Amino acid sequence: MPELSPTRRRELKARAHVLDPVVLIGAEGLSSSVLAEIDRGLNAHELIKVRARDADRPTRDALLEEICRSTGAQPIQHIGKILVIFRQNPEAEERRPEINARRNVRRRR
Repeated sequence: MPELSPTRRRELKARAHVLDPVVLIGAEGLSSSVLAEIDRGLNAHELIKVRARDADRPTRDALLEEICRSTGAQPIQHIGKILVIFRQNPEAEERRPEINARRNVRRRR
């Protein structure tokens, strides 16, 4: 997968801001079923958040690296226990909304 440009990475961070985590990595760590769930999330959404519980910073860095290596995704952001990852889905191109990364995007409640 080609490296993301800074502009594209900024757009993805803006899109991820309103997302909730779709996968939770618990005390068991990164199992094959967790990786399968992350893969399903990436197929459905391209951009997902993953919450890593009960892990220190170096462990979360290793988790992010392993997730990206196993799924072919790219890391976008790692803040606290939240990991944001992206994998391009060519079928999702036509349904992706335009996002301006410089505007403040808010989710309606």
